[in-house]
Amino acid sequence: MAKKKDLLFKEAKLAELIAGDRRLLQLLPRLGIGLGFGDRSVEEVCRMNNVSADLFLILCEIYTNNDYKPDSNELKRIDMSGLLPYLKASHQYYLEERFPHLEEHLQRIIKACGPKYGPMLSNFYDEYKREVMRHIKYYEEEVVFPYIEALLKGQRNESYRIDEFEHNHTNIQDVLDDMMNILLKYLPGDILPKERVEISLDIMELSDDLHRHSVIEDHLLIPYVESLENALP
Repeated sequence: MAKKKDLLFKEAKLAELIAGDRRLLQLLPRLGIGLGFGDRSVEEVCRMNNVSADLFLILCEIYTNNDYKPDSNELKRIDMSGLLPYLKASHQYYLEERFPHLEEHLQRIIKACGPKYGPMLSNFYDEYKREVMRHIKYYEEEVVFPYIEALLKGQRNESYRIDEFEHNHTNIQDVLDDMMNILLKYLPGDILPKERVEISLDIMELSDDLHRHSVIEDHLLIPYVESLENALP
């Protein structure tokens, strides 16, 4: 099988691209792309689902290449109209699926820990969730996205600029690391060991996904919105 890097072009078969990196599966529902696409190419599947193939491929690049950063000329030729719906779908996925799933498993571990470790683990998770919710739900959903939607309608809000966005990014990695240390290193070995392994894998996967989400915002969303701002008189 070809390496995933060799498959990041429009004529590549989408199934082979995803087989090269399973994380790319996460992109499909957020772009409204269903499964069952057979041996169709990336371009064919994107066209069938009204998705920009260039946008899809640049998202794939971010998910598969830790060092990737698109240059300004590359971004200028991409139709970014699908980026905001993609980010909204990502938020819905985190808030309605991933966090409830994580919390359900974590609560069973917290209950099994008893008074010595349970409150500590609960506090770390509450802080983690509070920080993520503050940024995603109360900042991006209520401030940033409405601002972008207004720009798309040709309306400028002088009280906000997108360069403020990067200063409001919340670093939750330290909280995640502390929570992982409790799960992996400090809880007694007989406290739901199988479930602790499963939830640790879930946290690692979610952490990576949230990191890619932030990279997409930094390297795609901010330049896109800056171009919208500059286009208005």
